[in-house]
Amino acid sequence: MATPISSNFTRLTSADLVKFKRYLVDHVGRMMEGEPLQLGDRTETIRKNLREAYQQTKVNLPEDIRKHIFDEILDEMTGFGPIQPLLDDPEISEVMVNGPKKVFIEKNGKLTKSGVTFDDDDHVVRVIERIILPLGRRVDADSPAVDARLPDGSRVNAVIRPVSIDGPCITIRKFKKDKLSVQQLIEFGSLTNNMAEFIRACVLAHLNIVISGGTGSGKTTLLNVLSGFIGEDERIVTIEDAAELQLQQDHVLRLETKVANTDGTGSVTIRDLVRNSLRMRPDRIVVGECRGGEALDMLQAMNTGHDGSLTTLHANSPRDAISRMETMVLMAGMDLPLKVVRQQISSAVDLIIQQTRLKDGSRKVTAITEVVGMEGDTVVLTDIFKFEQTGIDKDNRIIGELKPTGIRPLFSPRLEAAGFKLSADIFMPSGGMGPRR
Repeated sequence: MATPISSNFTRLTSADLVKFKRYLVDHVGRMMEGEPLQLGDRTETIRKNLREAYQQTKVNLPEDIRKHIFDEILDEMTGFGPIQPLLDDPEISEVMVNGPKKVFIEKNGKLTKSGVTFDDDDHVVRVIERIILPLGRRVDADSPAVDARLPDGSRVNAVIRPVSIDGPCITIRKFKKDKLSVQQLIEFGSLTNNMAEFIRACVLAHLNIVISGGTGSGKTTLLNVLSGFIGEDERIVTIEDAAELQLQQDHVLRLETKVANTDGTGSVTIRDLVRNSLRMRPDRIVVGECRGGEALDMLQAMNTGHDGSLTTLHANSPRDAISRMETMVLMAGMDLPLKVVRQQISSAVDLIIQQTRLKDGSRKVTAITEVVGMEGDTVVLTDIFKFEQTGIDKDNRIIGELKPTGIRPLFSPRLEAAGFKLSADIFMPSGGMGPRR
């Protein structure tokens, strides 16, 4: 049995309040039909109609509860329901709805359960539909999983029954309005000045770079920073599942995948877009994330004159990134010997930057690794910079140091040819002479 909310007014239970709120939403919705208003006008009109609808009910709620219900209805009709305040909070980076009563957030790298709840499963589904309908997407029993994008660019994944056993779920990776700068990453401790100088030189010298990392490790953020180093005089083609990159250059072509129509036709994949981009005279190809057979097309582009390409992939170390690329190339359906695949990778990729979300929630570049070439059947990798953990402090924060290994990359002549003669100090570990090449 539902518990009464208050004894200071007609004894409405929590279930009654849910019904009352739905009545007001439906009533105001009917009043708003056929009114093509701008958002500001629409919000004010909803407020006015809501006051009128509430007065007609003759229900007299305490002011704090009435205001709370009005705010929820405004969020419902102008935003995305109960999670709208979470989306408005700039410190929250991810919102995870695991059902109507379990809403989690990531804030400052830490996962916590929020106090936000939905009325029931149907309420969650209505918010999902509000997100996807303007994009021409659908979610139902035949298509129970959907990817979408909020108007601010935030990435959304939603899953309903029968795929999601315990009810509808929403995962939202929020889109930062302000692009992080390399200086901010240095201040956060994600990388050092020397690492930033080295990476900048690599981007400007048109090296092919892969950013590797786990889910939520900050790969896209780092890709944004790297792409910011690209010159204004270059034609850049970006390819993404959901457009997140915030390139500031003027000459940028942004391409985004398209899901299939209701009849199963009309899809446009990352692989389709990578192939098409080669006909668009790009100086740079930036792929938000390689997940499948498009890796083969990306490697072939890198090997046929499209130097300076950038992409990300899911892997936990530079060595794992090589294995992941091998698997993705084989997913392209080409019957290639593994040694040939590895030769393609070693000749195409110059640098792997490993981005990691550590156990304390901090995000760091934990390795910058050169792809040296082949030795027998093995791709040879050499760490240029490495993060070394030395302990954990009393607040459970990880203590460690980002430092060079003492090895100069073999592609140093390419950097010098591009005008970057980096100081030997950049590659020298503190406290003594390290190995050099």
